[in-house]
Amino acid sequence: METGAVRRKPDTLVVRRTRISDEKQHIHQLHNKSFELTQVIHLLEDPLTANLKERHLFALKKLLRRSQIGFILKELTGIATILNICAEKAKDHHEYLPILCEALKICSLPFLKEKSSDELNYAKDGIEFLSHMGCLMRVPDADVRNQLVDTVKSFYNSVAPIELLDGLQVTSPGYRLQLLEHSDLAQTLLLSMAALENQPNIKLKLLQTLQFLSCSSDRNCVLMLNARGVETMCLHMNEDDPSNQTLLRSSDILWNLLERGCREEVTAQLNSMECILSLKEAFLHSFGYSDRQVTNVLLMIITAIAETLSSLLIESLFAKQLVVLATFPELKNHNPTMCNIKINYSQEDFQTKKLLLNLLVVMSNDSAVAQIYKEERVILALLTLMKPPGALSEWQTMTRDWSASQQEALQLQALMTLASITPLMLDNYMSCQGNTCLLLLLDWCVQQDAEFDHVNTVCSSKGWGDKKVQVLYCVRVLRSVTSTGDESVKQDLCDQGIINQLLGILMQMEANPDDDDVVTIEIMTDVQLILAVLCETDMHRKELFGSEGVEMVVHFLKKGFHKFYGGLGHNKLTLTTIDCVWSCIVGCYTTEDYFLAKGGVCLLLDLLSAGPQRIHCIVLATVLELCENPNTLPHILTWRDKAGHTAPRILLQLWREEEAELKVSRNQHGGIADPQGPLLSLHQRGQEQQSLPSNIPSPAVLELSENLRAKIYSIFCKIGFQGLPGLSAMHYVTLSIVRRYLDFKVGEVWQEINRELSLEGVKPISPDQEALSTITEIMEDTARRVTSEQSSIMEQHEKEELSQEENMYTEIKARWKQQELTAKSSKSYGPKTPKSEILKEVKAWDRPPFKAAVQDNS
Repeated sequence: METGAVRRKPDTLVVRRTRISDEKQHIHQLHNKSFELTQVIHLLEDPLTANLKERHLFALKKLLRRSQIGFILKELTGIATILNICAEKAKDHHEYLPILCEALKICSLPFLKEKSSDELNYAKDGIEFLSHMGCLMRVPDADVRNQLVDTVKSFYNSVAPIELLDGLQVTSPGYRLQLLEHSDLAQTLLLSMAALENQPNIKLKLLQTLQFLSCSSDRNCVLMLNARGVETMCLHMNEDDPSNQTLLRSSDILWNLLERGCREEVTAQLNSMECILSLKEAFLHSFGYSDRQVTNVLLMIITAIAETLSSLLIESLFAKQLVVLATFPELKNHNPTMCNIKINYSQEDFQTKKLLLNLLVVMSNDSAVAQIYKEERVILALLTLMKPPGALSEWQTMTRDWSASQQEALQLQALMTLASITPLMLDNYMSCQGNTCLLLLLDWCVQQDAEFDHVNTVCSSKGWGDKKVQVLYCVRVLRSVTSTGDESVKQDLCDQGIINQLLGILMQMEANPDDDDVVTIEIMTDVQLILAVLCETDMHRKELFGSEGVEMVVHFLKKGFHKFYGGLGHNKLTLTTIDCVWSCIVGCYTTEDYFLAKGGVCLLLDLLSAGPQRIHCIVLATVLELCENPNTLPHILTWRDKAGHTAPRILLQLWREEEAELKVSRNQHGGIADPQGPLLSLHQRGQEQQSLPSNIPSPAVLELSENLRAKIYSIFCKIGFQGLPGLSAMHYVTLSIVRRYLDFKVGEVWQEINRELSLEGVKPISPDQEALSTITEIMEDTARRVTSEQSSIMEQHEKEELSQEENMYTEIKARWKQQELTAKSSKSYGPKTPKSEILKEVKAWDRPPFKAAVQDNS
């Protein structure tokens, strides 16, 4: 045991000594290496040794051999100095070129650090090193440039770990990329594109590297944009390249710059005819490829350009060629552009077709493109594309080689495009019988899927019918067409029976119990908007709306507002239903009377009573219009809500809530607190010292349309101010203000006129000043009389309350007296004796005549 212990002890000491020796040796090596780096720089820069080429090469090779595992962060500044010196010397002595290549190869390895804090401490040195490294692209040697590009590409690849010396660590994986983002490397590499005209292989590698840089960092995109990257890519993308990789890489870089960079800067660099013509050449050339990937990327770039630079597309005739491509193959075209274009009906071709249709929508923002659309018969092509199979001719059916799902998607895309561009070309739309095509498609969709209970093949979602999406997009086109207000279009639709057709679709969809479908609700909303636009100004169309339309409106009003905030669109459906009452019923006594007979006004009052505040304005306006019909007033006066409140009470309550929101000055009972401004809101009081331009309505006039008071006053003018049921004293106080609303409003307007004249320094002549003063006095006197009336109402109300209180106390007192007599009577039974005389006497006291006498005596 002792022998073993003696043997182990020297072993332990040897290991410790070895480790201490290794650490000292490593520190010594690092010190020698730093000292050697300084010596090499001195050797290269010293005028006495500047021409000793063999010594330079020997020292540089020795330095690089010792750095085979990577450069240390703290030495990067010295390494950058050496690389720059070698690059300058390589102009006259090509022996330095292998040194540069070897150093760049080492740069592909991760940087090394001695301490964890070195990454932060030497970050600036690393940024400057990468910037200097990018400048080596100025060296015309192909090997140096090739190695530099490969080194930068290696930043995005995982590097195999290398055995390191003790005390050295590899920097984190993303550290070099962070340094690269803050350096000028991306900008320098982009600028070097011009120097690679005679080196196509290196140029292609550089494009791939720039592609990595642009897709990995927004900051790199900014640096490339600062170097006019978009313009550079456009002007070099059409250079000869049998592999077609140049166009593919350049288009991808353009898209990255557009997507991740500043769009305004990208647009500014593309705002030249040279760039647009270059894109045009590249796009037309890409159609010769079997792969449509480049075509689709260029189409996305062109679509982004068309949002702001559509005029250049038109001037370069590029827009015309794009429109021709968008109408192919639906229309036969002998344009030279179409000679060499073939469609394989692949998925890429399908995406190209969709992008072209979307481009039609984007370009339509410029009205100048409408003429091109007319010349190339875009409307006819879209109508052909969206027609159902049964409505196509034999030739058109044969040319439809898209799959069923692709045909359906293109049909929807064509409908969306029609909805956007048809308002620009109504004449063309009508000449192509667009209304007939849409109504036929609508009828075909309904017949194909009458119950809307299948899953859509393109836009699959919960509860969507097989043709419901087509119905939605078709209705959107009709809404877009009718919203233009063109009378010939609306008349043509009505002549073809659209009113009855839309009403039938509404009731057919409503019959489906699954009404919590966002698509169904949107269709019904759009249909009601179309009906409202069609019937608003034409009495005959309101008659066509008729009883079937009234039944529809009443049905939707009965659904109430319980799903108003459900998020599926029920709020819009409620508003469009009320709009249908306004536009399709009001004004035609026949439909109005039927609406009243079905309880329509009562349903509107139900919405007013318990519905959300947002719909109060439109409901009040509709009820006010219905009040022109004398048959409406009995329905309003007899209506009661669930709590038994009457319509006048609800209206006055809305008035009080509106004034509370406007912060009108009122006392505790709701009466006038400021006779000089009986209707002024807090907002109006804040603008009393401001003079407004003549083209801006004054606050007193603007207030009429912004709140409910004017509408409530107008309804009371119809139903009267006397004998209204269900009102309390508080309501009568408010009613006294409502009755004088017009007088107060007129006085308020004259006060504003007087105040405007004073602010502008205009002094009225004596008669006018006297008239203004008289008007003000009359208004204030009216306000004081109303205040007196309100005080009288409250006094009378207090007297009635006091009288009721006295009567209540009298009744309570009588009840207590009766209880005392009853208690006294019960005590008389206390004596438990069998004497019959006592029982007879008590029984006689309990008879009614004796009780009445006792009460009178009390």
